Amino acid sequence: MKNLAKEFEYLPLMGMLDDSENIEETQAEDLYEHHRIVADPKQSLMRIDKFLMVRLDKVSRNKIQNAIRAGSILVNDDTIKPNYKIKPGDVVSIVLPKPLEEVVRPKAENIPLDIRYEDEDVMVIYKPPGMVVHPGVGNYSGTLVNALAYYFGNSDMPIKEGSPENRLGLVHRIDKDTSGLLVIAKTDYAMTHLAKQFFHHTIYRRYWALVWGEPAEDSGTIATRIGRHPRHRMSMAVYDEFTEGGKDAVTHFTVLEKLYYVTLIECRLETGRTHQIRVHMSHMGHPIFSDPRYGGDKIVKGTIFSKYKKFVENCFELIPRQALHAKSLGFVHPTTGKEMYFDSELPEDFQRALEKWRNYLASRKELPE
Repeated sequence: MKNLAKEFEYLPLMGMLDDSENIEETQAEDLYEHHRIVADPKQSLMRIDKFLMVRLDKVSRNKIQNAIRAGSILVNDDTIKPNYKIKPGDVVSIVLPKPLEEVVRPKAENIPLDIRYEDEDVMVIYKPPGMVVHPGVGNYSGTLVNALAYYFGNSDMPIKEGSPENRLGLVHRIDKDTSGLLVIAKTDYAMTHLAKQFFHHTIYRRYWALVWGEPAEDSGTIATRIGRHPRHRMSMAVYDEFTEGGKDAVTHFTVLEKLYYVTLIECRLETGRTHQIRVHMSHMGHPIFSDPRYGGDKIVKGTIFSKYKKFVENCFELIPRQALHAKSLGFVHPTTGKEMYFDSELPEDFQRALEKWRNYLASRKELPE
């Protein structure tokens, strides 16, 4: 397949939102910290937990031992036992959840949660469109974290002993106006185990999106670098080979349904950069339908006739946010080792807009061109 990355350009910011909106879909790599430590040639034998407590800032012995059990700490690329003793020249690789900065202390709020699965270790939650995941500037209440604080019975932390520190179980996040599935860790061990899976891109994630136009191929891969937009801090942009900055981003897509001027696609994330799908689809020339940040809230494909314009405006009213849904989620259960898989229905606004486009396609010959 040909390389879909085109010459670098700053992405259009049609209908740009106010800077007070949270950027929610933080890249997974920003939620985890990775360390590589090489033991000194003269290093004396020392238990690995003691060795790492000296070299890692504010990491408890319990967190280190949980990470070892989860396979998130390797020595010379091999898993180890908690009583392993460091030897001279050992190379230690570590992946740990990174505590989120607390802009405000999360306040417990009685907000209903749509829980699709729960056990002693994990929860899977369906997040509706319009809900911010984590409190931030302009979004101090009404977030998923506020709801979790209430659900767990404590405004600061979950009440279970050994629960995740500072994050109320957040393992990943999706945009405020993106709907879909999220996994929540209920113990520190589960957090560490899931962190390793996200860091190594072994989590199964499938998104459905309605995009403008029709991709040239029915499936393909978009591989670029994505970084913060140099002028608009609330947006992201694709960087070309001549521009420094950005991080590698890979999205695999498959066409599910062609609807003439729009297309329903499925996206599989290999990486998890901020706004990755939205940026990549806009970069391809197929912005997500009704996406105000990356140009999808304007008529990109179609006719110039007023009846068509009115039809599209009616569709925008049905789904006044980007038509993006985190539909499927899969992971290895931290305790049982079982492969878990969850699928979700499209939300009502997405489904209604999709049906309207299907009806338009069916009756297109009757509409003026």
